[in-house]
Amino acid sequence: MSIVIVVGTRPEIIKMAPVIKELEKRRAEFIFIHTGQHYDYEMSKIFIEELALPQPNESFALENANPVAQIGEMMIKLEKALESYRSRKPRIMLIQGDTNSMLAAGLTALKLGMRIGHVEAGLRSYDWRMPEEHNRRMIDHVSHYLFAPTELAKKNLIEEHVWGEIFVTGNTVIDAIDMYFDKVKEVEARVMAQIRFDEYALVTFHRAENVDNPQTLRDFVRILKRSPIPIVFPIHPRTRKRLQEFGLWNEVENTQHLQILPPQGYFEFLALMKNCKVIMTDSGGLQEEATHPKIRKTVLVLRTSTERPEAVIHGFARVVGTNPVVVLAELEKILSENPKLPEQSPFGDGKAAIRIVDITMSRLET
Repeated sequence: MSIVIVVGTRPEIIKMAPVIKELEKRRAEFIFIHTGQHYDYEMSKIFIEELALPQPNESFALENANPVAQIGEMMIKLEKALESYRSRKPRIMLIQGDTNSMLAAGLTALKLGMRIGHVEAGLRSYDWRMPEEHNRRMIDHVSHYLFAPTELAKKNLIEEHVWGEIFVTGNTVIDAIDMYFDKVKEVEARVMAQIRFDEYALVTFHRAENVDNPQTLRDFVRILKRSPIPIVFPIHPRTRKRLQEFGLWNEVENTQHLQILPPQGYFEFLALMKNCKVIMTDSGGLQEEATHPKIRKTVLVLRTSTERPEAVIHGFARVVGTNPVVVLAELEKILSENPKLPEQSPFGDGKAAIRIVDITMSRLET
């Protein structure tokens, strides 16, 4: 009997890296599949190498960008790949998060009679505009083993009457930072040498509901231009494209207190987080990473909801929406208050992968 691990995007690769490393440590047999969902297939392959992970047994370059066609293409290719490993008796598929890759993988496993283990189960934003909210709910309800990162996530699953077994494990993103923090220190001096400012806010936004909306994107440009603190802005390709399409690129490019950077590697981005004053983002994962004891930064969440309420409850995050007046007022408040943050992360103790692998191995032969 063997385990199948499926990843498709860089955040999934990061969060499954500790699980893969733990399986390797135990010499457990597993099949590693990369669906190639991320916008840059080749970059994802390099990323796998940087994290010192084994090369995937199977790797796809997707031809479709349309979400429906993409999910269908992934399911067809996953079924074909898994068929070729039938002799290794794949029994449990581990998937992480809430992307189209994970939905495709979960449905494929279900139809092939495999068991599904969902890492990071139970997250809920209750925002139906987010495609991830659709995906994560469907995945949770077909999963056999639900690895909830927190007690709140477990509560969500219980209230929805999911039929699989629920385990509170912590979030593997904390494990990943523990595992790779020495690499962050190796690149830190080089990364910071390129930054023009002594103090800065680290800003990212890329979600479709934000950057595909011209009015919201204009509001974000206003926030960037009026910020009371210099801004470092590693720009997502989707965001750059929309700024250009909506005629906003020149405004951003000519803002003197703003430094635009290309997309950063994992270690480089953590170095930027470690050294910033505050973070403004619409990312989900950054809300978790900011709580790590070696980072501990306040996050202004540029959304109307979050599926990581633990970060808010423990004082790390504030959901501020997208209105420039509100966002800038909260930013001024944080800069003047310099809030004291907890020493420990609400997302776990860095041992999530050990717990996940313990449970998975114990269920493999049952």
